[in-house]
Amino acid sequence: MAGVNRTDRLYAIVEELRAVAPRPRSAGWLAGRFEISSRTIERDISALQQSGVPIWAEPGRTGGYCLDGRRTLPPVNLTPDEAVALSVGLRLLEDTPFRAAARSALPKLLAAMQGDDARAARELAGRIHLLGDGHPLPAVPHSVASALSTGRVLRLGYRDTEGVLTRRDVEPLGYVGSPTHWYLLGWCRLRDGVRAFRVDRIVSVSVTAETPDPRPLARDDLDIPYGVVTRLDLG
Repeated sequence: MAGVNRTDRLYAIVEELRAVAPRPRSAGWLAGRFEISSRTIERDISALQQSGVPIWAEPGRTGGYCLDGRRTLPPVNLTPDEAVALSVGLRLLEDTPFRAAARSALPKLLAAMQGDDARAARELAGRIHLLGDGHPLPAVPHSVASALSTGRVLRLGYRDTEGVLTRRDVEPLGYVGSPTHWYLLGWCRLRDGVRAFRVDRIVSVSVTAETPDPRPLARDDLDIPYGVVTRLDLG
């Protein structure tokens, strides 16, 4: 394994831990297997953990790194073309509330593929170029991006189309995305109804400790006067 690039090595580490799961492999054993230093192994394991791979350290003389096989996938039979298509789709999420999730999903995708297919996908991806206009949309605040996952009430400072700043307590309900803007849908307690908040007009946000009871969100609640609204469907 000496001389392989880091992405291939990360994939191989996951496969090695999956093969022996739930038994551990020590940093020293992995370092010898991949002909690198124990410090490099520790950095690689940290990178995998940060990308969401369920690896933990088991202490003790016979301990080491373990992989939770119940939370990982066997190699996925994606073709290189399919992997690149998904990669392009994830890249287009940079200006959406799902930016962080898209970035963590890509290494998981590559790690789950067959080794030869993963290498072919990387080679193909190296021939794909995306042209931007140099004016990316403002980044979505993390607390807004994770609003649906946490389910907590948000306290927003929001500037409307007239430039008027108001303070709102909002129960997150969903998102609406367009080619130019993303909106947080929520039950606005100030207006006592469903409202859409354009994320680039949110000037401040804090997450409260309150988790309200879930509210339904009907198609008619959106009340969008233009365009065709399509709900995301994972099939």
